[in-house]
Amino acid sequence: MAVSSYDAALTRLLHDEGGYTDHPSDPGGPTNFGITLADARRYWKGNATADDVRALPQSVARKIYREHYWNALRCDELPAGVDYAVFDYGVNSGIGRAGKVLRRILKLSDRTSVVSDDVVAGARACAAPDMIVALCAERLAFLKSLKTFPVFGRGWTARVNGVRAAALAMAESRALAPELGEASPGKAVVPATSPAVTASTGAVIAAGAASAAMTSRLQVALMVAATAALAALVIFLVWRWRHRAEQEAATLVSPLPGGERSRT
Repeated sequence: MAVSSYDAALTRLLHDEGGYTDHPSDPGGPTNFGITLADARRYWKGNATADDVRALPQSVARKIYREHYWNALRCDELPAGVDYAVFDYGVNSGIGRAGKVLRRILKLSDRTSVVSDDVVAGARACAAPDMIVALCAERLAFLKSLKTFPVFGRGWTARVNGVRAAALAMAESRALAPELGEASPGKAVVPATSPAVTASTGAVIAAGAASAAMTSRLQVALMVAATAALAALVIFLVWRWRHRAEQEAATLVSPLPGGERSRT
């Protein structure tokens, strides 16, 4: 993956995470730039407090995200768009869950969350848009199963929808700027042993493929319609030119008494 892929993904993630929060319903507790107190203690200061989290430099958050989320999930080796979808999932719900869901989508054992060489190879062999759609569908289904969804559900749903749209754009090598709106605080985290509550991954991937095929057919239809319209315009212009030429020729031959014509 290009280095810029991480930069674009991190820009969007920081926008979604926002600044300092300490919502009573958030299992992450004091959080800044999406970095929880637990992460601050694990990766920055062993005795960090809520005040330390509030004063956390963004540079520290960026380093934590790069080393302990992006690199841990081997996002540099995943297809464009898939890397961002997996990365954001890992930050919001834990790298363990993100890794397991990625493995499940690739029909590999999810008894482990390790992003192995087999996972990387499988991801590269699949259509990125289908994987992105499946990842986001599993993620949203999981979020809806959480007891905190009534509190954070609106923000989480908007975030997943935004991630899906941006990831699909990345897969097509297009940049999609973050939309202005409310941040989506609240970590969607449960014990790693909890099963994911999702629809059939195969059905989701099939739906993604059908959607892509429909988009392709629509593009072809639009191209055919545009070509037909252009051909009609050319025919009209040719007819108009000939009509004018005939009118001009007629003005050069005016009728005279006796049926004779004046010729120049």
